[in-house]
Amino acid sequence: MNLLSKYEDVEIDGDKSILLFEENNHKIYWLGIAANDAFRCNVYLIQDDDEYIIVDSGGTEFFHQIKNNIEKITDLSKVTAIILCHQDPDVASSMIDWLKINPKLKIITSARTNVLLPHYGISNYDFYDIGENLEYKFKSGRILKFIEAPFLHSPGAFTTLDLTADFLFSGDIWAALDIDWKLIVDDFDSHEAMMDLFHIDYMASNIAARGFVRNIKDKKIDAILPQHGSIINTNFVKNALDYLENLECGTDVVYSDLSN
Repeated sequence: MNLLSKYEDVEIDGDKSILLFEENNHKIYWLGIAANDAFRCNVYLIQDDDEYIIVDSGGTEFFHQIKNNIEKITDLSKVTAIILCHQDPDVASSMIDWLKINPKLKIITSARTNVLLPHYGISNYDFYDIGENLEYKFKSGRILKFIEAPFLHSPGAFTTLDLTADFLFSGDIWAALDIDWKLIVDDFDSHEAMMDLFHIDYMASNIAARGFVRNIKDKKIDAILPQHGSIINTNFVKNALDYLENLECGTDVVYSDLSN
Protein backbone atom coordinates (compact mmCIF):
# COMPACT_ATOMS: atom_id res chain seq x y z
CA MET A 1 0.00 0.00 0.00
CA ASN A 2 1.26 3.46 -0.95
CA LEU A 3 1.40 5.35 2.36
CA LEU A 4 2.67 8.69 1.02
CA SER A 5 -0.63 10.55 1.42
CA LYS A 6 -0.31 10.11 5.20
CA TYR A 7 2.62 12.54 5.22
CA GLU A 8 1.41 15.29 2.90
CA ASP A 9 0.70 17.73 5.72
CA VAL A 10 3.00 16.34 8.41
CA GLU A 11 6.21 18.02 9.56
CA ILE A 12 8.99 15.48 9.14
CA ASP A 13 11.81 14.86 11.60
CA GLY A 14 14.97 14.03 9.64
CA ASP A 15 16.26 11.90 12.52
CA LYS A 16 13.46 9.37 12.07
CA SER A 17 12.71 6.95 9.25
CA ILE A 18 9.33 7.05 7.53
CA LEU A 19 7.51 4.00 6.15
CA LEU A 20 6.38 4.91 2.62
CA PHE A 21 5.06 1.58 1.33
CA GLU A 22 4.02 -1.75 2.83
CA GLU A 23 2.65 -4.90 1.21
CA ASN A 24 3.22 -8.55 2.14
CA ASN A 25 6.61 -8.14 3.85
CA HIS A 26 7.80 -5.70 1.17
CA LYS A 27 8.47 -2.25 2.59
CA ILE A 28 10.09 0.99 1.52
CA TYR A 29 11.45 3.53 4.00
CA TRP A 30 12.66 7.09 3.68
CA LEU A 31 15.71 7.29 5.95
CA GLY A 32 16.04 11.03 5.80
CA ILE A 33 18.91 13.33 6.46
CA ALA A 34 18.53 16.03 9.09
CA ALA A 35 20.17 18.87 7.21
CA ASN A 36 18.75 22.36 6.80
CA ASP A 37 20.12 23.15 3.37
CA ALA A 38 18.86 23.09 -0.21
CA PHE A 39 20.97 20.05 -1.14
CA ARG A 40 19.35 17.85 1.51
CA CYS A 41 19.71 14.22 0.42
CA ASN A 42 17.12 11.47 0.50
CA VAL A 43 18.29 7.96 1.38
CA TYR A 44 15.87 5.07 0.98
CA LEU A 45 15.71 1.49 2.26
CA ILE A 46 13.91 -1.36 0.48
CA GLN A 47 12.94 -4.35 2.59
CA ASP A 48 11.83 -7.67 1.14
CA ASP A 49 11.28 -10.25 3.86
CA ASP A 50 14.74 -10.48 5.51
CA GLU A 51 16.65 -8.73 2.69
CA TYR A 52 17.39 -5.01 2.85
CA ILE A 53 18.86 -2.79 0.11
CA ILE A 54 19.92 0.83 0.59
CA VAL A 55 19.18 3.19 -2.31
CA ASP A 56 21.80 5.95 -2.72
CA SER A 57 23.47 5.66 0.66
CA GLY A 58 24.51 9.32 0.88
CA GLY A 59 27.66 11.12 1.98
CA THR A 60 30.00 10.12 4.77
CA GLU A 61 28.95 13.16 6.83
CA PHE A 62 25.53 11.60 7.47
CA PHE A 63 26.56 7.94 7.60
CA HIS A 64 26.02 7.59 11.36
CA GLN A 65 22.55 9.10 11.18
CA ILE A 66 21.50 6.75 8.38
CA LYS A 67 23.10 3.80 10.18
CA ASN A 68 21.20 4.64 13.39
CA ASN A 69 17.90 4.89 11.50
CA ILE A 70 18.46 1.50 9.88
CA GLU A 71 19.37 -0.08 13.23
CA LYS A 72 15.94 0.95 14.50
CA ILE A 73 14.43 -1.11 11.66
CA THR A 74 16.69 -4.17 11.42
CA ASP A 75 20.07 -5.66 12.19
CA LEU A 76 22.78 -4.24 9.92
CA SER A 77 23.82 -7.76 8.89
CA LYS A 78 20.59 -8.00 6.89
CA VAL A 79 21.60 -5.15 4.60
CA THR A 80 22.79 -7.07 1.54
CA ALA A 81 23.35 -4.40 -1.12
CA ILE A 82 23.56 -0.71 -1.97
CA ILE A 83 22.20 0.77 -5.19
CA LEU A 84 24.24 3.77 -6.40
CA CYS A 85 22.63 5.62 -9.30
CA HIS A 86 25.84 7.53 -9.99
CA GLN A 87 29.19 8.32 -8.39
CA ASP A 88 28.78 11.78 -6.81
CA PRO A 89 29.87 12.06 -3.15
CA ASP A 90 26.42 13.04 -1.90
CA VAL A 91 25.14 9.76 -3.38
CA ALA A 92 27.99 7.34 -2.91
CA SER A 93 30.84 8.33 -0.60
CA SER A 94 29.41 6.50 2.42
CA MET A 95 29.70 3.20 0.55
CA ILE A 96 33.15 2.76 2.12
CA ASP A 97 31.64 3.08 5.61
CA TRP A 98 29.12 0.36 4.77
CA LEU A 99 31.77 -1.87 3.21
CA LYS A 100 33.83 -1.61 6.41
CA ILE A 101 30.82 -3.01 8.30
CA ASN A 102 30.13 -5.70 5.70
CA PRO A 103 32.78 -6.28 2.99
CA LYS A 104 30.41 -8.74 1.26
CA LEU A 105 27.86 -6.06 0.37
CA LYS A 106 26.87 -5.93 -3.27
CA ILE A 107 27.39 -2.55 -4.93
CA ILE A 108 24.70 -2.30 -7.59
CA THR A 109 25.58 0.27 -10.22
CA SER A 110 26.58 0.85 -13.84
CA ALA A 111 30.00 0.08 -15.31
CA ARG A 112 30.69 3.77 -16.01
CA THR A 113 29.93 4.61 -12.38
CA ASN A 114 31.91 1.67 -11.07
CA VAL A 115 35.08 2.93 -12.76
CA LEU A 116 35.07 5.93 -10.40
CA LEU A 117 33.85 4.41 -7.11
CA PRO A 118 37.26 2.94 -6.09
CA HIS A 119 38.53 6.52 -5.72
CA TYR A 120 36.62 6.65 -2.43
CA GLY A 121 39.18 4.22 -1.02
CA ILE A 122 37.90 0.64 -1.44
CA SER A 123 37.99 -1.31 -4.70
CA ASN A 124 37.63 -5.01 -3.79
CA TYR A 125 33.85 -5.19 -3.46
CA ASP A 126 31.15 -7.32 -5.09
CA PHE A 127 30.07 -5.29 -8.16
CA TYR A 128 26.63 -6.00 -9.63
CA ASP A 129 26.62 -4.54 -13.16
CA ILE A 130 23.17 -3.24 -14.11
CA GLY A 131 24.29 -3.10 -17.76
CA GLU A 132 24.64 -6.89 -17.77
CA ASN A 133 21.44 -7.51 -15.84
CA LEU A 134 18.74 -4.85 -15.85
CA GLU A 135 16.84 -6.63 -13.07
CA TYR A 136 17.58 -7.57 -9.49
CA LYS A 137 15.48 -10.40 -8.06
CA PHE A 138 14.91 -10.86 -4.34
CA LYS A 139 14.73 -14.37 -2.88
CA SER A 140 10.95 -13.95 -2.82
CA GLY A 141 10.91 -13.42 -6.58
CA ARG A 142 10.06 -9.71 -6.36
CA ILE A 143 11.94 -7.57 -8.85
CA LEU A 144 13.74 -4.26 -9.06
CA LYS A 145 14.09 -3.03 -12.66
CA PHE A 146 16.96 -0.73 -13.65
CA ILE A 147 16.32 1.88 -16.34
CA GLU A 148 19.38 3.58 -17.78
CA ALA A 149 19.34 7.40 -17.91
CA PRO A 150 22.55 8.44 -19.71
CA PHE A 151 23.70 12.04 -19.22
CA LEU A 152 21.04 12.79 -16.59
CA HIS A 153 23.43 13.95 -15.40
CA SER A 154 26.17 11.31 -15.42
CA PRO A 155 26.94 9.08 -18.45
CA GLY A 156 26.27 5.99 -16.34
CA ALA A 157 23.21 7.27 -14.47
CA PHE A 158 20.19 5.00 -14.05
CA THR A 159 16.94 4.80 -12.11
CA THR A 160 15.41 1.89 -10.18
CA LEU A 161 11.76 0.85 -10.49
CA ASP A 162 10.39 -1.28 -7.67
CA LEU A 163 7.84 -3.46 -9.48
CA THR A 164 6.01 -4.34 -6.26
CA ALA A 165 5.38 -0.75 -5.16
CA ASP A 166 5.63 0.88 -8.63
CA PHE A 167 7.96 3.41 -6.98
CA LEU A 168 10.68 4.92 -9.18
CA PHE A 169 13.91 5.81 -7.37
CA SER A 170 15.04 8.53 -9.76
CA GLY A 171 18.38 9.73 -8.37
CA ASP A 172 19.05 13.27 -9.55
CA ILE A 173 16.21 13.21 -12.07
CA TRP A 174 13.33 15.30 -10.69
CA ALA A 175 15.63 16.52 -7.91
CA ALA A 176 14.69 19.88 -6.41
CA LEU A 177 16.50 22.45 -4.28
CA ASP A 178 14.42 24.04 -1.55
CA ILE A 179 15.05 25.21 2.01
CA ASP A 180 11.30 25.32 2.74
CA TRP A 181 11.07 21.56 2.26
CA LYS A 182 8.23 19.07 2.52
CA LEU A 183 8.46 15.29 2.18
CA ILE A 184 5.66 15.16 -0.42
CA VAL A 185 5.03 17.65 -3.23
CA ASP A 186 1.75 19.47 -2.60
CA ASP A 187 1.87 22.10 -5.36
CA PHE A 188 3.55 21.03 -8.59
CA ASP A 189 3.52 24.48 -10.19
CA SER A 190 5.69 25.96 -7.43
CA HIS A 191 7.74 22.77 -7.26
CA GLU A 192 8.78 23.20 -10.91
CA ALA A 193 10.77 26.30 -9.98
CA MET A 194 12.66 24.28 -7.36
CA MET A 195 13.42 21.56 -9.94
CA ASP A 196 14.61 24.20 -12.42
CA LEU A 197 17.28 25.29 -9.91
CA PHE A 198 18.80 21.84 -10.25
CA HIS A 199 17.93 20.61 -13.74
CA ILE A 200 18.83 23.59 -15.88
CA ASP A 201 22.44 23.52 -14.66
CA TYR A 202 22.99 19.80 -14.09
CA MET A 203 21.11 17.90 -16.82
CA ALA A 204 22.78 17.55 -20.21
CA SER A 205 20.09 18.43 -22.74
CA ASN A 206 16.48 18.08 -23.76
CA ILE A 207 17.50 15.21 -26.05
CA ALA A 208 18.72 13.25 -23.03
CA ALA A 209 15.62 14.16 -21.01
CA ARG A 210 13.17 13.23 -23.79
CA GLY A 211 15.02 9.99 -24.46
CA PHE A 212 14.63 8.92 -20.84
CA VAL A 213 10.92 9.85 -20.76
CA ARG A 214 10.40 7.78 -23.91
CA ASN A 215 11.93 4.78 -22.13
CA ILE A 216 9.66 5.01 -19.08
CA LYS A 217 6.35 6.27 -20.49
CA ASP A 218 4.94 2.75 -20.71
CA LYS A 219 5.94 1.89 -17.14
CA LYS A 220 3.48 1.92 -14.25
CA ILE A 221 4.81 4.54 -11.82
CA ASP A 222 2.88 5.28 -8.64
CA ALA A 223 5.46 7.65 -7.13
CA ILE A 224 8.83 9.23 -7.95
CA LEU A 225 11.45 9.25 -5.19
CA PRO A 226 14.38 11.56 -6.07
CA GLN A 227 17.65 11.97 -4.21
CA HIS A 228 17.10 15.69 -3.55
CA GLY A 229 13.86 17.46 -2.69
CA SER A 230 10.31 16.25 -2.26
CA ILE A 231 8.77 12.95 -3.30
CA ILE A 232 6.30 13.17 -6.20
CA ASN A 233 3.17 11.17 -5.43
CA THR A 234 0.68 9.57 -7.83
CA ASN A 235 -1.34 12.68 -8.65
CA PHE A 236 1.71 14.54 -10.03
CA VAL A 237 3.56 11.74 -11.88
CA LYS A 238 2.19 12.83 -15.28
CA ASN A 239 3.15 16.44 -14.51
CA ALA A 240 6.67 15.25 -13.75
CA LEU A 241 6.93 13.36 -17.05
CA ASP A 242 5.66 16.40 -18.96
CA TYR A 243 8.15 18.64 -17.14
CA LEU A 244 11.11 16.48 -18.09
CA GLU A 245 9.95 15.97 -21.67
CA ASN A 246 9.75 19.74 -22.26
CA LEU A 247 12.81 20.72 -20.21
CA GLU A 248 15.45 22.96 -21.76
CA CYS A 249 18.69 22.47 -19.87
CA GLY A 250 22.45 22.09 -20.11
CA THR A 251 23.68 22.51 -23.68
CA ASP A 252 20.23 23.79 -24.76
CA VAL A 253 20.86 26.84 -22.59
CA VAL A 254 24.64 27.26 -22.87
CA TYR A 255 24.65 27.03 -26.65
CA SER A 256 21.20 28.49 -27.34
CA ASP A 257 22.70 31.06 -29.74
CA LEU A 258 23.80 28.26 -32.09
CA SER A 259 20.20 27.37 -32.87
CA ASN A 260 19.52 30.82 -34.33
